[in-house]
Amino acid sequence: MVDVSQIKEHAEVIGADGVHVGTVDKVDGDRIKLTKKDSGEGSHEGHHHFISVGLVASIEGDTVRLSATGANAVTFEEEESEA
Repeated sequence: MVDVSQIKEHAEVIGADGVHVGTVDKVDGDRIKLTKKDSGEGSHEGHHHFISVGLVASIEGDTVRLSATGANAVTFEEEESEA
C-alpha cells in the first residue's frame, strides 16, 4: 500500500509505461484530483478528472506512477460531476 500523504500538489502522474496522464491538483479522499489543464478535449475539456489512489503503484519525489498504462488509466478516470 502506498502512503498517499506523500503525493504532492503539482506532481506528474504517469502510467506504468511512462506516458503522462495528468498533474495532481490535490488528493481528495481516495481519489487524486487532476488539474483542469490535463482534462482533455471536447466534452472533457475544462473540468477536473479523478484517478483512484488504488491505481498508484509508487511515488517517486514529484512523480506518481500508476499500475496501469497511460492509455488504460484514462479509462478509469472519473469526471467531476456538475452540481
